Amino acid sequence: MSDMRYFEDFRPGDTIPLGSKTVSREEVISFAAEFDPQPFHLDEAAGAASLLGGLAASGWHTIAMLMRLMCDNLLLNSSGKGSPGVEEVRWMRPVRPGDTLSASAEVVSARVLNSRPELGMVDFLFTLADQTGVTVMTQRNKILFARRETVR
Repeated sequence: MSDMRYFEDFRPGDTIPLGSKTVSREEVISFAAEFDPQPFHLDEAAGAASLLGGLAASGWHTIAMLMRLMCDNLLLNSSGKGSPGVEEVRWMRPVRPGDTLSASAEVVSARVLNSRPELGMVDFLFTLADQTGVTVMTQRNKILFARRETVR
C-alpha cells in the first residue's frame, strides 16, 4: 500500500484485502510449544484423536497470523493510534499445516470521537478464510485513527 490511510479513508461497507499466508507444520508446533502446549497442537496422533481431527494451529496462533497480516497490509501504513480492545473472536474451523489463509477487513461503521475530535473510531469485522474460501475465524474490534485534517 503506497498511500497512508487516515480515518476519512474508511467508509462503511468497504472491504480491504489484507493478503495471505501459508501455514507450515513447523510453525504450528513451534508456536504451540511456546504458548499453547496442548497435545492436539503439538502432535499429529494426538490431533487425530481429538475433536479437531488432526494437527491444528492454536486459535491464539491464528489470531497472531491475522495480526501480522493486519500490520503488514493496513496498520503500519496508517494513522492508527491503537484499539480499545477486541470485542469478539470466533474460531470456526481448525487451521491445518498447509492451509493458505487470506484475510480481509470489512468496515462496519466509522465515527469521529466527540471527546477527541482529532480521532475517529472505525469498527471492523476481520475475516480469515482458508484456500477453499471457508471462513476459519472472525474478529470484531474497533481501531482509532487520526483524522487527516488534524495531522500537522
